[in-house]
Amino acid sequence: MPEKLDLAVVGAGPCGIAVGAAAAERDMNAVLFERGCVTHSLIGYPYYMTFFSTSRNLEIGGVPFSTAEPKPTRREALVYYRRVVEHHGMRIRQYEEVMSVEGSDGDFRLRTRLEKTGDEGVWHARAVVVATGGFHEPNWLGVPGENLPKVRHYYREPYPYYDQDVVVVGGGSSAVEAALELFRNGARPTLVHFAESIDSGVKPWMVPDITNRVQNGEIPAFWQHRISAVLPTKVRLRHEGTGEVTEIANDWVLAMTGWRSDSDLLRQLGVEVDPATAIPRHDPATMETNVPGVYIAGVLAAGSDANKIFIENGKAHGELIVEALR
Repeated sequence: MPEKLDLAVVGAGPCGIAVGAAAAERDMNAVLFERGCVTHSLIGYPYYMTFFSTSRNLEIGGVPFSTAEPKPTRREALVYYRRVVEHHGMRIRQYEEVMSVEGSDGDFRLRTRLEKTGDEGVWHARAVVVATGGFHEPNWLGVPGENLPKVRHYYREPYPYYDQDVVVVGGGSSAVEAALELFRNGARPTLVHFAESIDSGVKPWMVPDITNRVQNGEIPAFWQHRISAVLPTKVRLRHEGTGEVTEIANDWVLAMTGWRSDSDLLRQLGVEVDPATAIPRHDPATMETNVPGVYIAGVLAAGSDANKIFIENGKAHGELIVEALR
C-alpha cells in the first residue's frame, strides 16, 4: 500500500517550513513539496537585501536566529531557514511540483512531477496545506512593448546596469532600494510612480535617502505618471491627471510592481476565492478553507494585498493548522 501522509504541504518557503516545523514537533508524518529549491522565493530577492523585520521576528520552529545586526540580510535568512529544516529533520521534495490535488478530507491524492527527470509521482495525504506564496506571476504593466527584452520584473543587483538609463517603476521598498543602488553604482535611474510620492510602507531608513536624491535631482522622479508604451530606445509616460505624454531616453525598465499568488490548486479542490480580493475563503482561527481538510498558510491568505501578511505573522499559521488537525 502507498504511504499515506498525515500532512502534505505545497510550498517550502518560510511559512511552509513553519507548518513543517509545527508538524514535526507533534510527530506528524508530513512532506513538503517545492517546485524549486528550499525557500525558492528568497532566492529571487535582491542579493544584498536587508529585511524590514528583526531576526527574532523571523524565527520559526523554536530555532534561534542570531545575527550581528538586528535586521538580517537575505544571505543570513537563507542559511537560517535551511538550519530549521535540518533541525526538525523535515522531508522536503525539492524540484517536485504538485500538478494537481483531488480527493476529500482524510484521503487526498497529489500528482507530482520532478523537474529534472519529468518523472511523475502520486502521494496520498489526510490533509493538504497550500503555502505557495505570492510570487507566482508579476503584476504586468499591460502596455505595448512590455515583451521587449529590456523590460524586467525582477531586480538582483545594480552592476549590469552601469552607464545605462534605467526606469524603475513603482514606489515601494523594492523600487526605492533598486533606484538607490543603481544611482550609487554608476547607472542613471528614473523613478516612475502613479502616486504623488513614495509609498508609506517604504523601509524607514531609505526614506530620507531617496527624498534627498530626488530633491537634489540626482534621481529624477515622475510622480503621478504611468508608462504608456515601451519603445526600443525610450519609454513613453502619461500623466495620471492631465494625460500629458512625455518621452525619455531609456535602456532598461525595471517594473517593481509586485507579484501575485497562484490559486489554481485551491480552485481545483473547490476552494472559493474572492474575485475582488483574491483571498481564499478560510477560517482565520484554523486556516482551514471551505473545503474540509484543505488549509492555506502564508501570503496566500492575504490575496492581492501583499502588504498584509509577511513571514513574521504568516509563520503563525503553522501552529494554527497543526492544532486544528489535532
